[in-house]
Amino acid sequence: MKRISRNWLYTFIAITLISIVLAGCASEPDEAGGTENDGKQHGGDLVIATVSDAISLDPAGANDVPSFDIQFNIFEKLIKHDENMGLEPSLATSWEAVDDTTWEFKLQEGVTFHDGTGFNAEVVKANIERIIDEDVSAPTAYLLDMIDEVIVIDDYTVQIKTAYPFSGLPAHLAHSAGAMISLEQIEADYAAMEEGAEPGSVINERPIGTGYFKFDEWSPGQYIRLVKNEDYWDGTALLDSVTFKVVPEDLTRIAELNTGDSHVTNQLSPSDVGQIESTEGLAMLQQGSVSLDYLGFNTEKEPFNDERVRQALTMAIDKEVIVKGITDGYALPAVGPIAPNVFGYDENLEGIAFNVEEAKDLLAEAGYEDGFSTSIWTNETRERMDIATNVQSQLSEIGVDVDIEVFEWGAYLEQIGEGEHDMFILGWSNGTADADNGLYPLFHSDNMGPPGNRTFLDNEELDSILEEARQTTDESERIELYKQAQELLVELAPMNYLMHKDYLSGLREEVKGLSMLPTKFLLLKDVYIEG
Repeated sequence: MKRISRNWLYTFIAITLISIVLAGCASEPDEAGGTENDGKQHGGDLVIATVSDAISLDPAGANDVPSFDIQFNIFEKLIKHDENMGLEPSLATSWEAVDDTTWEFKLQEGVTFHDGTGFNAEVVKANIERIIDEDVSAPTAYLLDMIDEVIVIDDYTVQIKTAYPFSGLPAHLAHSAGAMISLEQIEADYAAMEEGAEPGSVINERPIGTGYFKFDEWSPGQYIRLVKNEDYWDGTALLDSVTFKVVPEDLTRIAELNTGDSHVTNQLSPSDVGQIESTEGLAMLQQGSVSLDYLGFNTEKEPFNDERVRQALTMAIDKEVIVKGITDGYALPAVGPIAPNVFGYDENLEGIAFNVEEAKDLLAEAGYEDGFSTSIWTNETRERMDIATNVQSQLSEIGVDVDIEVFEWGAYLEQIGEGEHDMFILGWSNGTADADNGLYPLFHSDNMGPPGNRTFLDNEELDSILEEARQTTDESERIELYKQAQELLVELAPMNYLMHKDYLSGLREEVKGLSMLPTKFLLLKDVYIEG
């Protein structure tokens, strides 16, 4: 099988977000209304037009970016990421490894939840134990399932013991899975479960965190509204409220920017960038990412249970055509599953080269000389539908006849989580910027379905490598293990690793202070609307 070098790919665009730092003390509003001495407009409702609604507002009930986008503003974690995916204190003031399997965290004092209850070590213990509780069945439990015990040392000190040495624990706690929920609400949710309710039913109805915004209203399929937390412990937000408005159609989101019905469109299709840039009063926000967009194969279904078929289909698709034609170059062709700015990325990895004739030969060798009929599933995002159409056209060149089926976001995740699909198009945002989170949930056999392994790959050798990498504290050894894993994943080809794309958003120019993390989360605390 021919391969193509990846060395050139290492010229990944550096992340260049600018942090916005608020001035220290603010005076009372002046008579003109709303403007304080810091020169920034205070108040107002920011409207963000989004493609899809959230699946759940319970951190233990979701594993998708639209849900995490909302949760990011309601809940906080012990640790947070900065704009370069470095780790910073949040609800924890500091942390250290006491020994190979014990981490100690010192906590912020005086922090209260939106319901007025206090944040302390008991709250941390309850939240971590809940996320790994098998009865709760959190799809992100894999991020913290190495935790054996949470020990309360005092009100503001907690120790976390792991089953094996795991140096990535702080990064995992910075993921949305580590979000802190009110202890009273956790207890109420467990009480509802005892009465037969689904896990998260209480939390999802009115989520209670410590964040700078708090939940106000959810009209499913239409919008979710958050309002400013006036009692936020680390300086209040400038906006009065933020509304996440569900607008699935790209052109409608652009129209709403023009009319002012929305202030931000997230996401922005690359094909609409020209229109944004040529329209007075509109601007674009661009952010490099830690993401992967891919075409997945259901390895449990024929003919995709034959790796030669998966390799052939990968070989028959020219990624350059997709990147240039559909993303207008706002992406890098991927060779493997890890983005260049993620720990463990292998700059020397060689992938399957585009070669139509060799793809035909490989299909014939697998017994499909005349091709076969299959389907691609996708959700209603225009970019993914365009990718599906492009793949459909390219695979017809090797005799593979493809139907395209489009689903609403929630139904889509449910269906591909159950393994009903043949092929599907999806993305993965690596919320820890570590190879463990880019490989373990997507490919380990323990994580089939909603946790991430929607290709249903089951390979003992790969499982063993990923488990060993998790338990190795030596950084050079981890890198070598992830190198082996990525090489094996090229051969196994459970998915066609399409691209690492930039995140694009459109906004009105009166929106100031908006930035985005490489995980796609919008940073809204310091945003204001000018004028």
